[in-house]
Amino acid sequence: MTHSAIIAGIFGLGGGELIAIALLLVLLFGGKKIPELMRGLGKGIKEFKDGKDGVDENNNPNTNKPA
Repeated sequence: MTHSAIIAGIFGLGGGELIAIALLLVLLFGGKKIPELMRGLGKGIKEFKDGKDGVDENNNPNTNKPA
């Protein structure tokens, strides 16, 4: 099972609904803006995971900056 199939299955979305959502995104943001939005979303998720795991900006696990 692919990653997109798992996500679609979790939210109960079929192929038609996913296509409609993609078209809506293109209409709202335009084709050039979507990669920037996805890139920002990916960075945000990575930062959240790193913060949750206690990784600082230098990729040193479990080190805290002095206050």
